[in-house]
Amino acid sequence: MKTIFVLLLLLNWSGTPVSCLTDEELKLYRLINEYRRLKGLPAIALSAKLSRVAALHARDLAENNPVNDLCNLHSWSDKGNWTPCCYTNDHQAAACMWNKPRELTGYTGDGFEIAYFHSGGATANAALESWKKSEGHHNVIINRGIWQRISWKAMGVGINQRYAVVWFGFEADSEHCD
Repeated sequence: MKTIFVLLLLLNWSGTPVSCLTDEELKLYRLINEYRRLKGLPAIALSAKLSRVAALHARDLAENNPVNDLCNLHSWSDKGNWTPCCYTNDHQAAACMWNKPRELTGYTGDGFEIAYFHSGGATANAALESWKKSEGHHNVIINRGIWQRISWKAMGVGINQRYAVVWFGFEADSEHCD
């Protein structure tokens, strides 16, 4: 019985191993699902592929800082094995974000990202609290507004230094985190 309990602690709610996340990333994943549950929404399964995209993007933001007066946190630098893009607030480059999971991991669908920055360092608690105060980000998390008819099947989390990003997807990811 003790072995079964320990094994359950190592798995997320969908039975997927969670070792692809750091402790703080796992905390954010769990906080988001707990918040969704409090809102009467189902938990979102952990995606290994979307977590890889999230980790890559958080690292790119931390190391290469593609953000400037024109390009926001959804932007990608030209310093990696990906197509760079400047994501502007008018969402004209939205396809650049949507395509990143396919481009980087072979995930079969679009990805939708929420991103957080804090000069003192990103934490799971601070990121979620910030997103809850931002209508657009909050709507993505709890399927409200333009997202109300969406059923998220996958979520990936990445935190690196001052940045936290979470990716959501319509398609389930059968790849487990190892």
